[in-house]
Amino acid sequence: MKRRNFIQTTVLSAAAIGLFPQFIEAGILLPEPELIGKGNPKLIEKNGYRLRPEASAAFDKLTAAAKKDGIGIQVVSSYRDYAHQNRIWERKYKSYTGNGLSKEASIEKIIEYSTIPGTSRHHWATDLDIIQAGTGITNNVLDPDKFHGTGPFCKLKAWLDEHAASFDFYEVYTNDYGRKGFNYEPWHFSYAPLSKGYLEAYKELDIAQVLQQEKLLGSEAFNSAFIEKYRTENILDINPKLLS
Repeated sequence: MKRRNFIQTTVLSAAAIGLFPQFIEAGILLPEPELIGKGNPKLIEKNGYRLRPEASAAFDKLTAAAKKDGIGIQVVSSYRDYAHQNRIWERKYKSYTGNGLSKEASIEKIIEYSTIPGTSRHHWATDLDIIQAGTGITNNVLDPDKFHGTGPFCKLKAWLDEHAASFDFYEVYTNDYGRKGFNYEPWHFSYAPLSKGYLEAYKELDIAQVLQQEKLLGSEAFNSAFIEKYRTENILDINPKLLS
């Protein structure tokens, strides 16, 4: 590389770091909009999912290995942008408040399983929800009971417990005793080589500003105590394997 080009590249890289301090994992610039679901990430779209290329390649290897062992995997959800997450939020908020719950009680009910828009790990295109394919089950598939005992997805659960880490995928919201925040989700897995760095970057954001800037339904209930609790328990109380 010529000296002039090297200097220009170095200056531009330094400028990018200055503009986006919350950014790099595996050499990928990740500005704030992508952290909160408002950017335009490069995605691989196939087999019912949308993931970042590195996560996609790893997930394809995982599904191929499971298939060799006679277990099919179906993706229920993968990348979700801010607008998608907000549609989920508004639907649930209107349903709960419409059934007589207060806005505070409605929010607490929603965040048993669903994230507030702008805070979802699905915004990063590193996480997905999966079930066992070929079972004929189509209703209420994201139900923990279906992954245990004689449930229709129990074989997948057992296989993932043994093999998922070999492909760098980890269950996010575990059933560990004392874990707080979102309820147990045996279907939600995250590609650690990317998502660990993204979480570190996300921790540097002003979460209060993120939660208030779009004036979400019920956001007037997002006081400082709620925001700190949500950050500590819902965002950060996860599988330790996904923490740096």
